[in-house]
Amino acid sequence: MHKFFSWKRKFRARSFQEVIISMGSEDESMEQKSAARKEALRALRAAKELSESKEEGEGDAAVEEDGPAMKFRNYVPHAKKLQDSQVAPPELPKFEDPVAALPPAVEKKEDPFVNIAPKKPNWDLRRDVQKKLDKLERRTQKAIYKLMEEREKERETAEADENEIES
Repeated sequence: MHKFFSWKRKFRARSFQEVIISMGSEDESMEQKSAARKEALRALRAAKELSESKEEGEGDAAVEEDGPAMKFRNYVPHAKKLQDSQVAPPELPKFEDPVAALPPAVEKKEDPFVNIAPKKPNWDLRRDVQKKLDKLERRTQKAIYKLMEEREKERETAEADENEIES
């Protein structure tokens, strides 16, 4: 039923001749797909026949001996039969490190006792108290300003008194 609706949509969208032509191209692609499937089936049959002929010709004992070959790279087997299948470790090419070939840079010899104590041992205390210190600094500046104003007023009054006394 789904194919019918898809054909119906195609028919509405295009003319009848265009639908027939597009169906022909679909048939060609289906023929190509079927040919590819036939080739794959032939290849599978041929592989199956080869494997069956091998099994019939050699027998069960031969298949077990020709099973997966064991290669021991990191393991040294205890059985003498298996020691023949041990693989020698690969020889790696010699690597020359270009950084190691350079002479080491001369470093300054510093007195180890200089770096024992931190340069500013109270940095964390200053950080914690900084807000309070800022407030106190502003208050101190205001107080100094007020004192200077009072002294200025006293000086002016003293000069005014001297001027009155002289006049």
